[in-house]
Amino acid sequence: MILSLMLGTDQITAKSESAAYTHSKREFRGAWIQCVNGQFLGMSTQKMQQTLTYQLDELQKQGVNAIIFQVRPECDALYESRIEPWSRFLTGKQGVPPYPYWDPLKWMVEQSHKRGMELHAWINPYRAKTTTTKELASNHIVTRKPLNAFAYAGQYILNPGIEENREYICNVVGDILRRYDVDGLHIDDYFYPYPAAGHVIPDESLYRSCSNGIGNISDWRRYNVNLFVKQLHDTISAVKPWVKFGVSPFGIYRNKRNDPNGSETNGLQNYDDLYADVLLWVNNGWVDYCVPQIYWQIGHSAADYKTLIKWWNKNASARPLYIGEDIERTVKYEGTDDPSVNQMPAKFRLHRELPNVNGTVLWYAKAAVDDIGNYGTMLREVYWKYPALQPRMPFIDGKAPKKVRRVKDVWTKDGLMLFWTAPKGKGWMNEASKYVVYRFDRGEKINLENPAKIIALTGDTFLKLPYKDGSRRYVYVVTALDRMHNESKPVKRNVKL
Repeated sequence: MILSLMLGTDQITAKSESAAYTHSKREFRGAWIQCVNGQFLGMSTQKMQQTLTYQLDELQKQGVNAIIFQVRPECDALYESRIEPWSRFLTGKQGVPPYPYWDPLKWMVEQSHKRGMELHAWINPYRAKTTTTKELASNHIVTRKPLNAFAYAGQYILNPGIEENREYICNVVGDILRRYDVDGLHIDDYFYPYPAAGHVIPDESLYRSCSNGIGNISDWRRYNVNLFVKQLHDTISAVKPWVKFGVSPFGIYRNKRNDPNGSETNGLQNYDDLYADVLLWVNNGWVDYCVPQIYWQIGHSAADYKTLIKWWNKNASARPLYIGEDIERTVKYEGTDDPSVNQMPAKFRLHRELPNVNGTVLWYAKAAVDDIGNYGTMLREVYWKYPALQPRMPFIDGKAPKKVRRVKDVWTKDGLMLFWTAPKGKGWMNEASKYVVYRFDRGEKINLENPAKIIALTGDTFLKLPYKDGSRRYVYVVTALDRMHNESKPVKRNVKL
């Protein structure tokens, strides 16, 4: 009974929100699909593919346009690797391949692209063993080179102060990029380990032996991570320059009590506790997008959501900024203006009001798929009702492809089809990779900034048209997109349906 009342209220909210909400044509709409929580353990190949297929189908309906898929949780692999062992989070035992055999990353790239979604491969760079893993495979990096890692609170961490580890991680990433058609490479918030009471990072002797003249160990640790992030960025650019490099740091950079430019918060800090100088990476262009994990609620006493999203909007605008959203916490807390609804409307209004917020990443995908607190329904019916192109990244490539050619409608055995020919262009910066099809009423102003007019975002060079009796006249518009979603000039075609 309580659930029914809650859903009824949310549905009323959907109608009112839909009337007032303005939609952006370009927006990153991501969802994290993680394995480290064990959601795939014990699943057969068929069952895991069925589960992922269902999740992808539901996320597509909800408007998601990018999947961030965890493929390397502890120096292991949810893909075929000659460098690292198969992950126990896939098969139950590290080093054991899936049976029947399949490659989850290859499959996810294909399935995501088929649905018009980007696929970003998510790795945990330094974590080499989680607290729940009891046995490492014979070809695991810690088994082969135990001195390259240190133990900390039940984990193993590749020591960021060792140059060989930076080379190793970049080698792993280069291998992924060369063999898989991923659209992004994503790292999360695990750099030096999260502080644990009673535990000390055992790197004092390494610091003393190779401090590089840096005066204190905290600055040295940040220096090590900075070197790695810059090297990883350069590796990605050298192998596949169109692959986007993203980071999702902990939601607080620094508290104001430690830094006058910090946020009015009181919690763990990227800079001081994880040795991650995220703003340096953003401002130096070492990352292509940033997704701070602002998982708290509006009104949180130590880490208020509204305070933090405004801080990141102000301070991290040198690269596209997306917000990491915790679905469960969002729907758990009541709205700030209307206690009968959750905080989703208030948070999305902040997203739209802040000019440097270019998207959202959902933590986590399954919560959206399960429609917790009606969150997925609200995405589908209101916030992500219409398709969205990816935000521009002119620092990678800002030039649009040429326009499509020979747009025409043709009767076929399958019905009335709209055909076009790909534009001329050589190389990844000039070739078309997708197409946008818009539809307008005859005489209606052609406004390509209105996402409600997008009827298809496709990799095909044809589209079946909904012919009825030939009495209605429409104007179809086709544009070409390159890999970075730069959009060509439009080509129009008048059609009777």
